[in-house]
Amino acid sequence: MDLAFLKTLYQRPGPYASVYADLTRTTEDAAKAAELRWRALRADLEDQNAPKSAVRAVERTIEEELALRRSEGIVVFAADGEVVHAERLPGAPRATRATVAPLPDVLPYLAERGERFPHLLAVVDRRGGAIDCVDGDGRHEHIDVRGDEEFPIRKVKAGDWNQSRYQRSSENTWKVNAKKVAHEIDRAADRCRAEAVVIAGDTRARNAVMEEVSEGVLEHTLEADKNTGIDDPDLDAELRRLLKLKTAERVMTVAERFDRELANGERAVSGLSATTEALRHGQVETLLIADAGADARLWIGPDPTQVAATVDELREEFGITDPREDRADAALVRAAAATDSELVVLPPNGDAPPPVGAVLRYTTMPQAQP
Repeated sequence: MDLAFLKTLYQRPGPYASVYADLTRTTEDAAKAAELRWRALRADLEDQNAPKSAVRAVERTIEEELALRRSEGIVVFAADGEVVHAERLPGAPRATRATVAPLPDVLPYLAERGERFPHLLAVVDRRGGAIDCVDGDGRHEHIDVRGDEEFPIRKVKAGDWNQSRYQRSSENTWKVNAKKVAHEIDRAADRCRAEAVVIAGDTRARNAVMEEVSEGVLEHTLEADKNTGIDDPDLDAELRRLLKLKTAERVMTVAERFDRELANGERAVSGLSATTEALRHGQVETLLIADAGADARLWIGPDPTQVAATVDELREEFGITDPREDRADAALVRAAAATDSELVVLPPNGDAPPPVGAVLRYTTMPQAQP
């Protein structure tokens, strides 16, 4: 997961109010229930002595969401009297919570957000097609493709005196239109750098398009046997299933590389202390951290790379006079974002302790002995 989008989140001095709110409305008294859930979260913020300006900023955002009924859940981070990041969720957050800390409590948000693979969905027929493309930043592009050839589209019934001529003409029309649609799919996939492609629609048209798309697109493509519109919920579910599979692939690939590098004693470290040190020195290519609650704490300074396992280490390394303590996952993610490291959130592993580790860009070479 590319963490560049988080960099602006850390530009405030803190403390941060982090709120995961359930805004679902599934019962007759749903609006009242959602309001009561928000009041409980606000009370949690006040019990933690959240700055009043931050509470008011969060409250304005939550109340607007409740009034306009725009989402079933929302995550909000506020600091210095302003909401610095908010994102609507497709459903209620897995756990509602409201915390106040030196850093934003981002790991639950990143685990729910997941990898944002740029992707493309195309629904085709014999006249053209509709394409939806989403890039890695979530920007959406819709393209309607109308084929250049309109007639004839359908084959004539058996027995017509000119059956063979019209059948050949129909197939040529489909091929011409399929080539145009495939060209637009190739262009759109290139613009959004699509790593997952779903092509659905009329079976014959779909097959014709699949024959025309480029090899680079084809290797990322899955066919969906659905002849429906592009807004069909089943198609959306198919796309989400594909993206979930790609996320699992990504996690497995990085985890296998981590295990291999660690076993070889090369470009990997394991454990909180070693991972923290590697982040502090900008060595981390990919941070691995578990999507599980943990009580581990780290000490931090104002700069994202000022992070250490002990307060004495932080003072000795950076001369920090007023170090602050915070959740280890919050401190590690901030350091990873600042040093352009990627993040992989590992699923919980039963009763095993939450793992922390990193794949490294480079290792520190031992100094030659005189």
